[in-house]
Amino acid sequence: MVSASVTVPSGAAALRGDLEIPVGARGVVLFAHGSGSSRLSPRNRAVAGVLRRAGCGTLLLDLLTAAEEDEDAATGRHRFDIGLLAGRLAHAVDWLEDRTDAVDLPVGLFGASTGAAAALVAATERPRRVSAVVSRGGRPDLAGDALPLVACPVLLVVGGADTEVLELNRQAAQRLSAPHRLDVVPGATHLFGEPGALERVAELAAGWFTEHLQ
Repeated sequence: MVSASVTVPSGAAALRGDLEIPVGARGVVLFAHGSGSSRLSPRNRAVAGVLRRAGCGTLLLDLLTAAEEDEDAATGRHRFDIGLLAGRLAHAVDWLEDRTDAVDLPVGLFGASTGAAAALVAATERPRRVSAVVSRGGRPDLAGDALPLVACPVLLVVGGADTEVLELNRQAAQRLSAPHRLDVVPGATHLFGEPGALERVAELAAGWFTEHLQ
């Protein structure tokens, strides 16, 4: 098992991350957190634990620096900058390829909220390396004209009670030309805080990555 706190370079930024790769991993899943969240998100950490038990490595990464997080809390300047976030995800994919313990492993992207849009755009920027994308309560609509360009399989998971985001996901799914599926977790709201809801998200994600990280 590889387990380390890491720093991923992206231009002038140094991004903090937590990397764990089980022995015999089938691939590595890179997490793209939503606005106002971080690599310490208990929801994404819970999902990451399930993925590791399913044989996937995980990289939970802060896409903003501490200074940018402080600025974003005051101005909201960075949280919807999908181009910035996607570029940093793409750099993280490159960084994984430079590691001897991950160079041969396919990469999956797991995005939440605005992180889902960044994951989809990053998938178009690194099509050779990104094998699958999962969105949890995401805003894939914010990927805009990148949606038809995504080549890898995409799973969209949305809460049934998150009605506005569910409709945005349905609209985004219609623009995807890659294999895709929209799964609705009945009764779940945006953060999947209801009993069993997040566990269902993790189960769906693990199944998707197990199937597509080949």
